[in-house]
Amino acid sequence: MLRIGKMTDYATVILGRIAADGAGLHAAKALADTTGIAVPTVSKLLKQLQRAGLVHSVRGLHGGYQLARPAAAITAAEILDAVEGPVVLTECSAGAGNCEIESHCHVSTTWQRLNTAIRAALGEVSLAQLAGLDQRAPRLPLREFHVAVAAIGARRQ
Repeated sequence: MLRIGKMTDYATVILGRIAADGAGLHAAKALADTTGIAVPTVSKLLKQLQRAGLVHSVRGLHGGYQLARPAAAITAAEILDAVEGPVVLTECSAGAGNCEIESHCHVSTTWQRLNTAIRAALGEVSLAQLAGLDQRAPRLPLREFHVAVAAIGARRQ
């Protein structure tokens, strides 16, 4: 099952809360209170999101976190990368030389195309859309996905 992890889901909720509340600073405790996510988890995720350049932090008594860029400029792909690392459906999806059976494999090209299509789709969805701040439907690159799925179907026949 292809599934986004709970920590990525939590990171999206936290970022969505920051985006919805505006440009001010947000303390980890306040974010935990408003999202229902435990303070240690919020703190851990904020540090990961800061390392990835998605949030900035300000230290001190009146410090906190804010988005590093507008919510419309942060993508679902970036959030996923910050928490879980890059999208990789199979070993070969990460690129050539990552799989021990690569020289005998006939499906790697299709998996790589599927991986690229999913990655592109995640890159088209903004934090603003995830948080419900932008009601426009994301422009998803489904053509490449349909081509890859058709190739899989053709090989099975």
